[in-house]
Amino acid sequence: MERLQKVMAHAGVASRRGAEKLITAGHVKVNGETVTELGVKVGHHDHVTVDEVPIQTEAPVYILMNKPRQVVSTVSDDKHRKTVIDLLNDEVKERVYPVGRLDYDTTGLLLLTNDGQLANQLTHPRYEVDKTYVAKVQGIPTNDELKHLRQGVTIEGKVTAPAKSKLLSSDQQKQTAIVSVTIHEGKNHQVKKMLQAVGHSVIKLKRESYAFLTLKGVQPGDFRELKADEVKELKRLVKLDK
Repeated sequence: MERLQKVMAHAGVASRRGAEKLITAGHVKVNGETVTELGVKVGHHDHVTVDEVPIQTEAPVYILMNKPRQVVSTVSDDKHRKTVIDLLNDEVKERVYPVGRLDYDTTGLLLLTNDGQLANQLTHPRYEVDKTYVAKVQGIPTNDELKHLRQGVTIEGKVTAPAKSKLLSSDQQKQTAIVSVTIHEGKNHQVKKMLQAVGHSVIKLKRESYAFLTLKGVQPGDFRELKADEVKELKRLVKLDK
């Protein structure tokens, strides 16, 4: 038996807090009876609906994918572009969804799950989960520009949290460089905007790691399930008191 809001979160209906709001607002029924109080526990044999729509009480699934370019990080796309769900090729029967997003032309590590609570925690800046990107940029960043990234840059009137930045290589002839940037925020196009703010537009961008997870052994377009100890470590990270 588990608390109703936890079951709803695992089913991907909403975050646990969002599920609590749905319950108290009278949107949830258990075995045909409306539930408005928190603390109710349900089991696998209970029938749970949200606004009369049954929820799927599936076992939690955790996927690590190496997203290629020209694929959208959504469950569906109104422009009929290929999505990360399409890449699963029906091999994952549970209804999973991306944890955060990678841009259409950005490649690299993307997590997918049906564990709504963990997904919500991983994407919340409060938990400061590091994500490392490697970018090919126009021009060669100076030490001062890299230092500026570490201190935080102003994007759309707001200063970003301090980042880790490092020049990995440079091509003097082509005037391009490879830069590593590690952030724990997740604003839209953030890394591209940060590099643009210090004068370097991004040519290519790849997310190399997510917390302790890397792309080792996972080719572009492929995926694997997280191991039990990896899931346990992710949950430990978001439970740490920041």
